[in-house]
Amino acid sequence: MQISAVQTDVTIANSAANLERLRKHIAIESAAGSQLIVFPECFVSGYCFQSLQEAIPHAQPVDGAFTQSAIQLCREFDCSIVYGMLELVGNDVFNTAVLVGPQGVAGSYRKVHLPWLGVDRFTTPGDRPFEVIEMEGLRIGMLICYDAGFPEAPRTLALDGADLIVLPTNWPPGAEQLAEYAINTRAMENSVYFVAANRVGQERGFEFIGFSRICDPAGKTLAVGDHQNECVLRASVDPARARKKRFTRVPKEHMIDRMADRRPEMYSRLCEPHELPRPGRDDD
Repeated sequence: MQISAVQTDVTIANSAANLERLRKHIAIESAAGSQLIVFPECFVSGYCFQSLQEAIPHAQPVDGAFTQSAIQLCREFDCSIVYGMLELVGNDVFNTAVLVGPQGVAGSYRKVHLPWLGVDRFTTPGDRPFEVIEMEGLRIGMLICYDAGFPEAPRTLALDGADLIVLPTNWPPGAEQLAEYAINTRAMENSVYFVAANRVGQERGFEFIGFSRICDPAGKTLAVGDHQNECVLRASVDPARARKKRFTRVPKEHMIDRMADRRPEMYSRLCEPHELPRPGRDDD
């Protein structure tokens, strides 16, 4: 399956303009042969809201108007897409990624790890388990931005059978090393394909750094964007390769299997609750 990662600017508080961006890229990428197209975090709404009250009018239910338009585009161009949005549920707003195809909404993911930045200062932390969704024979796991800095999240998806992890993101200045090293590492340590679609441009004086990336299960970079220009990355993924976790490098001398060689009984410390203050939320 060929996939695309769209590195693009986004217009804050203007879902109509962002829908036109979606349409343009879907038309081009589907014509180029891509069956899955990944867009950045908060693609529908923009990111740099200054309060929950400001953000709420630009949040929608997962199956709201933007998603219904996206489904129609997927039917028209026979492809599937992942994009970020603000999800409205009662009085809560979640930073959410949505997987949509010709048949409708295949799944969604609510961002679990929230930095003190942009609209994430006001969103509700994700409240659902990580999930792997099968589409066209490909098992897909979704994360968002800051989640990539927590190895437990992609490892959970890998243990649940993910072939590909997609990461809509809004990496800011300061995240250059995360963009350059973490995506390759998460792909390698879990033997999965990993695609990160980041923004470029400025929003309310805040700059996004690009460096979108697609990596293979060995951690090799298949495609990478630059730090400031809009672009599209394309690569092919082979589910069979992602499912082969055991590698024989020298018969009877050197074999690697990072799933089978784990020692979960030694990792209990990782799952203990903590009381550390979270920046900006618990501090004055």
